[in-house]
Amino acid sequence: MPDIPWEILLAMIGVLVTAGAFLWEFLFVGRKRLGYRVQMDTTPTDVSSLHAGAWRRLEREDSTPLADPSFVLLRIENIGVTKIDETDYAVPAGDPVGIRVRFPGRKVSGIVPTELSDPNMAAFFDPNENATGFGMGQDEASPSVGVVKLPKVKLNRSAHYKVLVVLERADGNGAGSFADPEVHGTITGGVGDGRITRTEGRTGLPRWVTVLVGLLVFVALTEPFVLGLVDQDVPLDCAGGNLTLVGSTAFAPVLREAAAAYERTCPDAGFAFDFRGSFEGLRSLDEAASPDVLAFSDGAKGDGYPLLLPRPIAFPLFTMAVNPAAGVQDLSLEQIRQIYDGRITNWAAVNGNDLPVRLVGRPGDSGTRRTFENRVLGGRWEPARNSDDCESVGSGAPSGVIRCERPTTDDVLNAVAQTPGALGYGELEAASGHDGLLLLRIGGQEATLEAADHGAYPFWETEYAYTHGEPDAHSLAASFLRYLTNEVGRDIIRAHGQRPCVELENPVLCHPS
Repeated sequence: MPDIPWEILLAMIGVLVTAGAFLWEFLFVGRKRLGYRVQMDTTPTDVSSLHAGAWRRLEREDSTPLADPSFVLLRIENIGVTKIDETDYAVPAGDPVGIRVRFPGRKVSGIVPTELSDPNMAAFFDPNENATGFGMGQDEASPSVGVVKLPKVKLNRSAHYKVLVVLERADGNGAGSFADPEVHGTITGGVGDGRITRTEGRTGLPRWVTVLVGLLVFVALTEPFVLGLVDQDVPLDCAGGNLTLVGSTAFAPVLREAAAAYERTCPDAGFAFDFRGSFEGLRSLDEAASPDVLAFSDGAKGDGYPLLLPRPIAFPLFTMAVNPAAGVQDLSLEQIRQIYDGRITNWAAVNGNDLPVRLVGRPGDSGTRRTFENRVLGGRWEPARNSDDCESVGSGAPSGVIRCERPTTDDVLNAVAQTPGALGYGELEAASGHDGLLLLRIGGQEATLEAADHGAYPFWETEYAYTHGEPDAHSLAASFLRYLTNEVGRDIIRAHGQRPCVELENPVLCHPS
């Protein structure tokens, strides 16, 4: 190949290697993945021996001994980087079972969860909470096959649980070893076909990955010959410089994680953060008039700031949260508006406990407060602040329902959890992970993306990114905005319980009204 310069060939290899590594890391590895391990599958060899002890007393509920008892320890785990929700299990609507495990030639005698990486998982195995999602039996079509049903457990990143199964030989199954358990489960939107995969035995890299690493080393060693060509001809969409992200406190966790992931991919980029509320972020960007600042707002900017250009990014959900002492879990829109109008001042008026209503809100420059006023209160303002401690009216303050303000979402949720009878609001994921709160249904409807997407749940808003004018296509601001809307950024947004705008069934919801 005398007519092809080696520099060009090496540059092409560098592009292919880098693209392959990028796709492997972010398209395949960085998505939903559900795995399992059979950590034990054993049968006692001789229960008649002198020291068999309790083995000889393994019995059915009718006190007859088990036939050839065996034990299986299963580990179910999230092996991706995105959390798995109950709605991610690909089962028919109304089916509470997420995973089914079949044991050919064996009957199931007992099951018990033995290890939960998060104690909150216990609710999924509670018979009072989940009567049919966790259970055992025999396959109706094949009576010699035992079946264990596992519920649709919510698994955060790296979370797992274990289940110990006690079995015996099925009637009609002759002597000999047992077939391996068959684990069946599928995740919607997971890697490949989304099916649960067996994870043990993966002790090394596939051969093609080893070759890929070798090519990377080769290209790195030949860097003096190809660096100039790569810089000129290979747009990796990595930008350098410094970018300040300001605005919404509700969207801040998404942005911090996305910025950290971008820095790992593009080490020449640096980020600073100043999340003090949506209105404050828009004001800061307008005053800075800088291409190195991005403002994020819960909802559109309105009529102000004509030089700020919006881009819809995500569809976040919000929820109302109440202190459990109030004794309520569901309020209609009309009841909520009567509470904020001051017409309802005691929870007993809405079939709750005899306790004064105390409201915890956000300051006037909060996008979350604006969303609450527009979507839930029907455009009305919240009542004026008249309390500092959220429990009593301050000296000289206007009378009426007690209302205090807190600067951030976390501060509001903390105040509601600590104040008997308190009612507040915040971003759904932050409220869902907070102790000491009850999340209110609105008009009987739980806060879900599907309900909001179809117009059944009212408390949502579009998350916008704002720039001062149109950013340069090669700038860090433009690159980071593209990053938020590509596959990696979408995974991060979904991992925080929100929905990228481009994935909505009704995408017009994300456009400015």
